[in-house]
Amino acid sequence: MSDTPPILYCANHPETPTTLRCNRCEKPICTKCAVLTPTGYRCKECVRGQQKVFNTAQWYDYPLAFIVVGILSFLGILISSVIPFGFLIIFIAPIAGVIISEIARLVIRRRRSKGLFQLTALAAALGCLPILLPRIVIAFSAITTGGLGGAANLLSLLWPAIYTVMVTTTVYYRLSGINL
Repeated sequence: MSDTPPILYCANHPETPTTLRCNRCEKPICTKCAVLTPTGYRCKECVRGQQKVFNTAQWYDYPLAFIVVGILSFLGILISSVIPFGFLIIFIAPIAGVIISEIARLVIRRRRSKGLFQLTALAAALGCLPILLPRIVIAFSAITTGGLGGAANLLSLLWPAIYTVMVTTTVYYRLSGINL
């Protein structure tokens, strides 16, 4: 009898020899199929099955979250656009993002899905467009015509653009959690 273990072949790539096994289902896997988890290597099927447990969103959460976040984002940029000191946006936008994400969390009843978080971030960005788009058009038309107001128009675009970026990222990270 020899002390060498039998040669195993990857379940997904039968021509690839391996000594690695999924620590959940014990299926032989090669390095291409292995996913490193905090508890060891797992096959992609086990990881996918585990991730589905955490995706609890219902189909109606997607349109509901999209509409609510879009409206709240629009109201937020509308209110922030009347603030006389534009630099205050740096402080207001994260607060608005937290409020928007917490209201969205209540509306969707804390259900989770990566796609849902991405959709809410998109809704936050699109909610800002009615205020942002006219300013973009005015700024670029002033620049292309060569008027002196081009720089001033670009400056009027700066704070709403900063608001949009800050609210969108805050909403996404508040809902999804920061994953390092």
